[in-house]
Amino acid sequence: MSAPLRRVQQAPRHLLVCEKGHARHPRSRHAAHVRDHAYNCRVSVLIPECGMLPEVLKSTVADFGVYYLVKNLSVHELVKGKEKWYNLMVFCFTIKGSCYALTYNTKIDQDNTAALLPTGKLILSVDKDTYEELGLQGLPSRYSGKKAMRYIITIDLTDSDFHPDGKKHKRVLWALKEKKPLEFDFLMAWYNTGAEGSTLMSYFPKNQIRALKPKITFSTLRDLQCPALQSNELEGKPEESCSTEELFEWLGAVLNQVNLDNKSSSFISTYCCPQPNTTADQAFLCTITGFIIPDKIIQLLEQLCSYFSEPKLAHWLTLTVHGFADSPVSWRENEHGFHKGGENLYNFVVFRNLDYWLQMAVGTYDDCPP
Repeated sequence: MSAPLRRVQQAPRHLLVCEKGHARHPRSRHAAHVRDHAYNCRVSVLIPECGMLPEVLKSTVADFGVYYLVKNLSVHELVKGKEKWYNLMVFCFTIKGSCYALTYNTKIDQDNTAALLPTGKLILSVDKDTYEELGLQGLPSRYSGKKAMRYIITIDLTDSDFHPDGKKHKRVLWALKEKKPLEFDFLMAWYNTGAEGSTLMSYFPKNQIRALKPKITFSTLRDLQCPALQSNELEGKPEESCSTEELFEWLGAVLNQVNLDNKSSSFISTYCCPQPNTTADQAFLCTITGFIIPDKIIQLLEQLCSYFSEPKLAHWLTLTVHGFADSPVSWRENEHGFHKGGENLYNFVVFRNLDYWLQMAVGTYDDCPP
């Protein structure tokens, strides 16, 4: 059998990293892990033995705010557009606030793509021809094989040498504006508690920018079989509790509405809930889809931790976050590729005592999560 055919038949590598912590421990890094994953397209909350979301949680979900679709935005405008826009970027990256931007409807393994991180780093993932035309310094993609066909260019907009009158700034601006102009539709979001929500709208013509709201759905699952879990047993115990891997697989089935009955007549799935398990009379599922920034997810996670401040029937709840499959980065500035699925996601299991499990998963073309 030829080597290419063997590679096609091989199952893709998937990586699941798990860690345990306590939400109120002074050194807990749960918020830092959320903040490191910038681009998120779906958030799901599952609460067993819950029929209706408490008002404070419902208010937090409703307050996810808006994000924006900016059409036909030239990348050089992110480096230096109109003076007002440039001043906003400086404000976000050097004073306070967070600005996020990600190309919309681009495919990471086929198209040129771009992302603006809240740290002020502009990431360009471009094909070989574009890279050579731009003439900017970059690195070969880790996932383009021995003969590089894709390159990653990182531009630090907060670099002290990167000022409007500097050589570096002029060189980058010339490459992106004159030598090889790049234009995309962008999803954008800005987080700053001290500013009005309509701020971004004032920097673009009305026919170029559109405000969008995340889509929120609620549903109640009846008679849901749930794995038995013990917060101090990541690997589970025979006949006592399930492992973190078993929980992760079960949760994927539930969120994708897979039937867990394991009936012999089913030709779709024979999967069933791992043992040992209990049956929840009802479970509440909330799903949010859109361009969701980490700052809002951190607020939701804090409210979910407060859910157990009063006695509840549930022993645990979950918060699952999916990243964009075609984002050029996953965690921090780690390069992200698509391969066969582009998976990059994480899940919190929060227990009554505020212990938590954090599960971080990536596909073949990704570094190990931090």
